[in-house]
Amino acid sequence: MRPFHPYYIIEVLPVLIPYLLVTAGIVIGTVFFGSLLGILLAAGRIRRGRVGRVIANIYIYVIRCVPSIVLLFLVYYGLPEFLNVFGVDINNAGKGFFVITTFSILFAAAMAEVFRSAYEAVDKGQREAAVSIGLTEFQAFRRIVLPQCVRVAIPNFTNALINLMKEGSLAYTIGLIDIMGKGQLIIGQNQGSYSLEVYLALFILYWVLTVVIEKGAGLLETRLQYCRRTIA
Repeated sequence: MRPFHPYYIIEVLPVLIPYLLVTAGIVIGTVFFGSLLGILLAAGRIRRGRVGRVIANIYIYVIRCVPSIVLLFLVYYGLPEFLNVFGVDINNAGKGFFVITTFSILFAAAMAEVFRSAYEAVDKGQREAAVSIGLTEFQAFRRIVLPQCVRVAIPNFTNALINLMKEGSLAYTIGLIDIMGKGQLIIGQNQGSYSLEVYLALFILYWVLTVVIEKGAGLLETRLQYCRRTIA
């Protein structure tokens, strides 16, 4: 058995770090599109319309039951075939498109629940009081309800974001070269040697990313609390 070489972890880290940009791009794209869809789903569940609520409930229930890797393969292999029926050819689309599409679908289901619970956590009397003193519904939402929703949503949003970052490592299974994909390439180039060292390097990078996200969310939450006290 080949001996463990800790120094190789230090050697491989500079090779992996540039691919953090790919991982970050996937996360940012997914958060943007997944959050937009999540807002629509949350609105469907909150509003009184029966059709919108049923569609949102079915979407969330179904997507939550599908493993990430299964949905990734369904989107990667199935979406081009489905769109071809309508004359749309996406066979030449980059792998990042399929990854962002897949994880946006998954992220939206989580965000729908985060946004819904955050909205319902705010006392409806505050909105009604704001409207009663002359604010429009939009102004009441933007100035009174939304800031409180953001504070309530931050912890759950942070957890969902960390889960997204970790599940995004599955992107290498369809050939996207992010930090996990690059790690797999390095292991393959070494014919399976230094696998433990490479995975430890990946562990360090994912741990650092998780800490950065948690600290950033903590600072944002503290800042919002400070602004609230200052306004009060």
